[in-house]
Amino acid sequence: MPQHLKGDGPFASMPQLAFPSLASATSPSFDHMPPSRRESLGMLMGSSPLDPCSRPLCELRAGKQGQSPDSEVHYVSTEPPGTACGWWGFTPKCLQAFNTPRGVLLFLCLASFLQGMTVNGFINTVITSIERRFDLNSYQSGLVASAYDIASCLCLTFVSYFGGSGHKPRWLGWGVMLMGLGSFTFALPHFTAGHYKVEAAEEVTTCRGNNSTACVDSTSGLSHYRLVFMLGQFLHGAGATPLYTLGVTYLDENVKSSYSPVYIAIFYTAAILGPAAGYLVGGALLNIYTEVGRRTALTTESPLWVGAWWVGFLGAGAAAFLITIPILGYPRQLPGAQHYVVTRASESHQLKDSGPRTTANPDFGKTVWDLPLSIWILLKNPTFILLCLAGAMEAMLIAGMSTFGPKFLESQFSLSASEAATLFGYLVVPSAGGGTFLGGFLVNKFKLRGSAMVKFCGLCTLTSLLAFFMFFLHCPNVPMAGVTATYSRSPLPEGHLQLTAACNAACNCWPEHYSPVCGSDGTMYYSPCHAGCLAAATRDSSGRKVYRDCSCIPQNFSSGFGHATTGKCTSACQRKPLLLVFIFVVIIFTFLSSIPALTATLRCVCDWQRSFALGIQWIVVRTLGGIPGPIAFGWVIDKSCLLWQDQCGIQGSCFMYQNGAMSQYMLATGLLCKVLGFLFFAGACFLYKPQPSSSDGLEASLPSQSSGSDNPTDPQDDFSALQHQSNV
Repeated sequence: MPQHLKGDGPFASMPQLAFPSLASATSPSFDHMPPSRRESLGMLMGSSPLDPCSRPLCELRAGKQGQSPDSEVHYVSTEPPGTACGWWGFTPKCLQAFNTPRGVLLFLCLASFLQGMTVNGFINTVITSIERRFDLNSYQSGLVASAYDIASCLCLTFVSYFGGSGHKPRWLGWGVMLMGLGSFTFALPHFTAGHYKVEAAEEVTTCRGNNSTACVDSTSGLSHYRLVFMLGQFLHGAGATPLYTLGVTYLDENVKSSYSPVYIAIFYTAAILGPAAGYLVGGALLNIYTEVGRRTALTTESPLWVGAWWVGFLGAGAAAFLITIPILGYPRQLPGAQHYVVTRASESHQLKDSGPRTTANPDFGKTVWDLPLSIWILLKNPTFILLCLAGAMEAMLIAGMSTFGPKFLESQFSLSASEAATLFGYLVVPSAGGGTFLGGFLVNKFKLRGSAMVKFCGLCTLTSLLAFFMFFLHCPNVPMAGVTATYSRSPLPEGHLQLTAACNAACNCWPEHYSPVCGSDGTMYYSPCHAGCLAAATRDSSGRKVYRDCSCIPQNFSSGFGHATTGKCTSACQRKPLLLVFIFVVIIFTFLSSIPALTATLRCVCDWQRSFALGIQWIVVRTLGGIPGPIAFGWVIDKSCLLWQDQCGIQGSCFMYQNGAMSQYMLATGLLCKVLGFLFFAGACFLYKPQPSSSDGLEASLPSQSSGSDNPTDPQDDFSALQHQSNV
């Protein structure tokens, strides 16, 4: 890890010498140089127009006539003013220990962890409770979830464009504060909607239960609170916009080029671990009644139970305000960051000249009038466009799998929703988090540059594409009476439901009361009522209800009727370990290419366009991948539904899927995304044109941080190195 200077030492990270004979303003040869030539030479000699605060490391002082100029060399600091850590002039020395890339990484990781925990953890966990509490349907809750992406798409262009040339830590700090305000707004309906009052539901799912429930279309004004939830999500999306654009570029421009993928990988790993914490904390809070301190006859198994969904958002809002304070204290540029400007330029994708307006004007890109030309420059970069499209294909697969992955496991292995979500979490946390960090580590370990990173992304995509063929495998459905088999255990044609039989005809069972039970004969039943079970129920050692004397369940070992246990029957599928291994491989290789692809994007655009390019890329990824991904996967999965919910004659959600058809549809959709992603990566690799000079040779010619601070080099050697760089 490089040690960065504080700006008050005797030497800087990159010694810069000023000689009257070199690059003098009065030199005729310098006046006839092209603007780009003068600009690059000026940057190397410490007089870049982009950094007016910089000055030469060595200045020649006027001495006596005939005196050797070498004896009059005077060393001064090259750090620009304003690199101290603090708030509006308050810069105590104790804070400067955090004024390093590691300090920035710490607080940005906390912010990304908090964003992932809130948006991708808490909200996904409590969305069902919010629907139940505020009378929302699935369409309305979908609007609440999509408000985050809508806000991001609206804000990305302006935040990345103006923030890229502005004070990035201030944009980041105010963005985190906006996320905190969004969390407080999201929790607001709990305090304004009044107390949650509901009576305990009767035992209506058994044969002797009260089955005369009437269909009533009741409405309440609570559904209008969806607008408040959408506002909270909108603030979440707007606040998180600088985090994954300006935060990434701020890390990249303040660390060594070879270390940048590792820093970015750690940053994104924290964002991936956030949802895992959100699921754990949010799930634990849902076991607490929403009216904290009030007693209720409801239990957590009741369909009317609402947990304390709002507590997590209050904690997230408070944490966001605390994280805002240190982020706002960071300077525009960390001490020692100028050392890495030349190294990044040597790795950049070679572009055609965009004209004197962009190459010679240091103020280009700071006004809204330059926005169309900035977009046009990116559109003329085919490597950037192909990387954006490849990222969109990967995002579509990730969004679809993260949304419906638990449902796939639930259907294939006959698990409950909570068991499937927990199992999927165990798969995603090590594979996605480990793959993200490992991708950045491998880029640094093997010193991948430019097109090599794009080739690595293509190789990872090809590997995950081959592993995706595991969806040819699937587990057979557990037999369910009236859906996949008749009550006499004979196969039932697909699409033909026969929930009523002679054994349960007198029970008058309602299809609205779906509560699956597992019979002692190994067959699932729609509900205890459809199994012909009586109202009496006891609990076994595990706490589950057991229904006795079920007329539709034959007794295997004695006369009489069998019994049924709440929940689905356990699947005896022998392919479960193999399926889980291949799913793990698909996830880890999908995330393994994320950091190399992101780093390649930063290298294939101009240095002054990196933040704006990330913003445009996020718009493309969300528009073409993140938003339509769940819609596309949900549409194809619904094609495999066997049993739909019946809400007073209106089709609701799907209760049961045909496992073979679900695997085939998932395979077709996933392969489409992977094949297109591989083709886009291959095209980007073919079109990538690195700069003629080698980055390794350039880094070798630059003095290191440690040599600049502990072992100062000879000025004549530095002058030779600078002459070599100017020739390059």
